[in-house]
Amino acid sequence: MFARHELSIAWRYLRARRAEGGISVMTWISLIGIALAVFGLIATLAVRSGFRAEFVDTIVGANPHVTVTQVGEVLPNGATTGTIAGYDALTERLAAVPGVVRAAPVVAGQVMASANGRNVGLQVIGMTMEDLARVPRVAEPEQRVGALADTAQGIALGWQVARQLGVSVGDAVRIISPDGVRTAFGTSPRVKAYPVTYVFQVGRYDIDATRAYVPLAEAQEYFNRAGVVDEVQMTVADPEGVDALNGAILAAAGEGSFVWTWKDQSGGYLRALEMEDNVMFVILSMLVMIATLNITSGLVMLVKNKGRDIGILRTVGLSQGAILRIFFACGAAVGVAGTLIGVVLGCLFALYIDPIFGFVDRLAGGGTWDPQYRYLSSLPAKLEWGDVASAVILSLTLSFLVTIFPARRAARMNPVEALRYE
Repeated sequence: MFARHELSIAWRYLRARRAEGGISVMTWISLIGIALAVFGLIATLAVRSGFRAEFVDTIVGANPHVTVTQVGEVLPNGATTGTIAGYDALTERLAAVPGVVRAAPVVAGQVMASANGRNVGLQVIGMTMEDLARVPRVAEPEQRVGALADTAQGIALGWQVARQLGVSVGDAVRIISPDGVRTAFGTSPRVKAYPVTYVFQVGRYDIDATRAYVPLAEAQEYFNRAGVVDEVQMTVADPEGVDALNGAILAAAGEGSFVWTWKDQSGGYLRALEMEDNVMFVILSMLVMIATLNITSGLVMLVKNKGRDIGILRTVGLSQGAILRIFFACGAAVGVAGTLIGVVLGCLFALYIDPIFGFVDRLAGGGTWDPQYRYLSSLPAKLEWGDVASAVILSLTLSFLVTIFPARRAARMNPVEALRYE
């Protein structure tokens, strides 16, 4: 497409000094602008992908993918218990559904935890130790203290719960439930102390600050669920495609059952996150377009300064197409170089985001990232080659498009007019 002498002339114009009629300053400005725009686009896309991946991973890693509940027994006053009797048979049927990895009966309740004069609201989940060991983010958390197997003799607390109560492994926590012991004089609050045997950090604040686990039998006794459970929680092989299993799960669960998936719980947030991603991509694409427009201004100045050269080249036999390719190569080279530099910087940022963010946090005096408001314990980044490819295609396409106008202007320049006063 480009002849060797055309590329040689284009390279000479790009590296020409200002005294020789070159535009080296404008060239550098265009190159740096494109590099920074592409870097910002790739870095934002990487953080966006990492945030969504980490957010989804904490959901599906610490929460059930599917929850099955039932109406339960109908009381004389018309109310329902909402509990599941015969849960062993139901668990076996649900575990046999194709695509379901495991099913676990669970008792869950809201209580108040107290220790060292401090109180926090707590969600206590009771399940067997075998099932608890298969909850990924609890069995293999970001941080842990103690052993998960010891939870059979105590209680496992989320990291922020333990921090707020000021307790660690070996300390005691009192659990207080308003729906406690039933007596002839009514229901009195139930208070029981448990030793802390395991402290875990899932990496998501709203879980670490509210979650606790106890053995299933202990939860049944504490919450007056003798012989019943509140729900059956399931893990599926493909969390993203969980909606396709709803029909089979409902058929296995039977009449009076309800299915609640992780997408039902967090679907609104994920849709808002997707909308934000699209808006950010459009905004950053406009920044890339603005950066590439510097190429146009630089080439217009170059064409004006090289009017005599264009006239001479035309008189010695170069065609309009050759002139167009020379100046197109000038603009395209700036766009390609800036894009490559931006890609390298963006990829390095995504790969080394932890030390970079640690340096920024120290420079700001700490506290830059508060998981209480951002849910995740750290700033994630995930480099996806599809995002990199979209940034490269966008930058190169815009760089080539904005180069066409000044290159065509140079090609259409009349050599007689260019040399009239020379």
